Amino acid sequence: MRTRLMSIRVGSLLAGLLLALSATALVAAPQASADTGVAAVGEALKEGPVYVDPRAEAQLPKAEADALAKKIKDSGKPVFVAVLPATGEFPADKVLGAVRAETGITGLYAIRLGDGFNAGADKAVMPANAVRNLTDAVKVGAPDAATQLDNFVDQALSQAKGGAPASWGSTGADAGAPVGGLITLAAVAAVGGGGAYALVRRNRKKKEETRREAIERLSVVVDEDITAFGEELDRLDFHPGEPGADDAMRKDYEQGLDSYEKAKQIMASVRYPEEVKGVTQALEDGRFALASLDARRQGRPLPERRSPCFFDPRHGPSAEDASWAPAGGAARTVPVCTADAVRLRDGLDPAVRTVDTAHGPRPYYDAGPAYGPWAGGYFGGGILPGLLVGTMLGSMMSSPAYASDFGGGMGNGYEGGDISGADFNPSDFGGGDFGGGGGFDGGGGF
Repeated sequence: MRTRLMSIRVGSLLAGLLLALSATALVAAPQASADTGVAAVGEALKEGPVYVDPRAEAQLPKAEADALAKKIKDSGKPVFVAVLPATGEFPADKVLGAVRAETGITGLYAIRLGDGFNAGADKAVMPANAVRNLTDAVKVGAPDAATQLDNFVDQALSQAKGGAPASWGSTGADAGAPVGGLITLAAVAAVGGGGAYALVRRNRKKKEETRREAIERLSVVVDEDITAFGEELDRLDFHPGEPGADDAMRKDYEQGLDSYEKAKQIMASVRYPEEVKGVTQALEDGRFALASLDARRQGRPLPERRSPCFFDPRHGPSAEDASWAPAGGAARTVPVCTADAVRLRDGLDPAVRTVDTAHGPRPYYDAGPAYGPWAGGYFGGGILPGLLVGTMLGSMMSSPAYASDFGGGMGNGYEGGDISGADFNPSDFGGGDFGGGGGFDGGGGF
């Protein structure tokens, strides 16, 4: 009897699994459904990187779609491709944002719409300028869909940041229904979704650990900066009611105190590395206020608002520009404090800010990308890459994806391949248009 009951239970489980697989097959095959709109595109791209609408199969045959999907999956990058017919279901000025909202996955999206082409990406995956440049490049010569998409993907995979979503299967795409989706959905049906959830959870845990480690490294340097600024306030020994104090001095002093408190408050709430930029911006503002206060008290001309000393922002606002070259690099002009300017003229090494690394103390500009947000707050994104040409940090900044890695747009904390739902900023999700310019937020035409 017991054996018979077990057999019945096993049979019921198998029947349920087969039923689930049958239902999954119907859901994962948009060409067999009346729903071939944006919702179908979004659902299909959750399961694999390439979707071809049944009405557009002539543009990208199954074999070529499979090869393209395999290339993307092998790279492990969050790149999505859709080939769609130019119909009223897919408005040219809205289809990219709509597909991104339907998938709910942070990534780089490329769409061939009729004979037109456009692409867009979340800033964490690729900056808008990089997307726009790639999009314009693959439009040259009006290539066929297969050539255009293959060229775009080849270039995009080397630049896109983040990882493939856990929901993708392990094989290529099918026209209208990515292959591998059935396997993934069947596994989810068999284990109640636990396996997929575990994969997503592990992936997010790893990213969170990476973020925490970056913040820990930055915290050491930033805490030193905040402490040094507090010591400057003490050394200044200014009292608002002291003889000779005027409103301008008191205003400078108040600005210094406010910057000090602001830096501490921001650092106490930092969750992502790029947020450190706000701390060093506050300290830079505060140091200029203290320099102005000191000049007023000494009866000297007020200082010019300049960038901090390149070699160590704790030296305060720079006094002049000087020529300097990193080891093995070309000379460039950098802002320096008076003391470092004298050292350089005397043929001595400047007093460079060093940080701890696995290989011992190193100048901050040769210690890796973690210090990008810290330096960016002091010098601003516009001039910093030029100052750092030939250094490790400068090399990282010169890449198209610098903004997404070093303080330019993790935004709400989602990275490539993360599930954010419709939580994305359309003005950040930019690229070209289906004609010849513009972006996702600005419309455009074929």
